[in-house]
Amino acid sequence: MMSFSDFPPPAELPNNMHHSEIMIYLRLYAQAFNLMQHIHLQVSEIFQRCLFVCLGVRLQPHLPLKDFPGIESFQGRYFHSWDYRSAEGLEGKRVVVIGMGNSGADIAVDISRVAEKVYLSTRSGAWVIGRVAPGGLPLDIVYVSRKDNLMQKLFPSWTSKMLEKKLNEPFDHKLYGLQPKHTFFAQIPVVNDDLPARIISGRVQVKPNVKEFSGSSVIFTDGSIIDKVDVVVFATGYNYGFPFLPAALQAKCGYRLCLYKHIFHPKLTKPTLAVVGFIHGFGAINPLAEMQARWATRVFKGKMPHRNKVCFVKTQQRCIRSKKKTVKLNYKAANVTKTAILTQWDRVIQPFKTRVVPEPETKPSSTLGIIMIFSCAALLSRNKCLAFQHYPAALLDRVKDQKSAQ
Repeated sequence: MMSFSDFPPPAELPNNMHHSEIMIYLRLYAQAFNLMQHIHLQVSEIFQRCLFVCLGVRLQPHLPLKDFPGIESFQGRYFHSWDYRSAEGLEGKRVVVIGMGNSGADIAVDISRVAEKVYLSTRSGAWVIGRVAPGGLPLDIVYVSRKDNLMQKLFPSWTSKMLEKKLNEPFDHKLYGLQPKHTFFAQIPVVNDDLPARIISGRVQVKPNVKEFSGSSVIFTDGSIIDKVDVVVFATGYNYGFPFLPAALQAKCGYRLCLYKHIFHPKLTKPTLAVVGFIHGFGAINPLAEMQARWATRVFKGKMPHRNKVCFVKTQQRCIRSKKKTVKLNYKAANVTKTAILTQWDRVIQPFKTRVVPEPETKPSSTLGIIMIFSCAALLSRNKCLAFQHYPAALLDRVKDQKSAQ
C-alpha cells in the first residue's frame, strides 16, 4: 500500500518492510528510472523557475516542558522520542513514556523488553489496530477498498461504530485503559501488534496524563505516583517550520500553513513553489505525495490550471488526480501500473513462501463407506420391522422363551 504506482516493490520484500528495506526500495526506484544522475546533495544554487519543498511534517521536536511542573527538579534523564535509537542502556530501568501516538507506543513496547517497568502515559487514549487481518494477510490489503471508502462516506457514524466494535473483539480498549473519547476516524490510530500483549503481561502499564514531577517521582492526574523513575521519554509530537521561506509565505491558518490543496501558497501570483508531503493521512504517505507531485508538476508545466483563491485549512488530505498523456514515459508507467494491479496478490503471497507446506496426500473417499454402513443399518432395521409385522406371535413367543430361560 505504500508503494509508488509505477514501481511496485519486488515480491521478495516483506509486506511490512523494515526501514532498511524501505531504503532499498527507494534506491531501486531511483535506479529503475535513472534518477541518481539528477540528484545533488548539499548544494547551494539559485533556482529561478520552480521549487518543491518535501520536508514532511516532522521537522522540529515538540518538547512542552512548561506543561509539566517540576521537570526541572527531576533527578533522572529525559529526552524527546526524536533522540531515541534503541533500548540499550535502559536495562532494568523504570521508564515513563509520555504520549501515545505511534512513536510512543512503539518505544514503550521496545523498551519494555529490557526495562524493569514501562509506564505509558496518555492524555486521551487511542484506537489500536494490528497489521495482520484474519487469515494472516496484511490488514490494509484486506480492508482498504473502494467499497469500504464508499460505506464510510455514506454512513460515517455507523461505519465508525462497526469498526470500533471490531477493534474491541481481540481486546477491550476500555478494559486496557486505551479507549479514547474520539471516534475511529477522528484521529490517526496507533498501529501496533505487540502493545496488548505487553499490557496483559504487565510489562507496560497504561497511565493517565502526567500532572507534575517531584524529584524522581512522577505524579499523574488521577493522584497515583510512581517513584524512582529513571528515564522519561517525551513522545509529544513535532512542530513544523520553513525558515528558508519569506515571512509572508509562512502565514498560518490556525495551526496549519495556509496552502491551497495543501500544496500551493495562495499569495503567489505564479505557481512556482509546491509543498509536497505536508499532510497526515490514514495509511502510507507515499501514494498521497505521489498524487500531489503529479499535479504540481503538471501545473509547473502549464498543462493544468492553477487556482489560488481558496485557502484550505482542513487537516485531511485531498489530492487531485489527473489523467496521463500518452507520452512515452507515462505510457510505460501506465503499463507498469496495470501490471502491478494484476499481480498484487502474487506479490502479497510471495514473501510467505519461505517454507512451502506440501499438500496432503489424496486418500480414497470414505463417504461411500459411510453411506453403505447407514444403508445396511437401515435395511436391517426395516427387515426386523417387517418380520414383526408378519410374525408377531412367533416373535413374542421367542422373547418369552428367552426370559423364562434366564
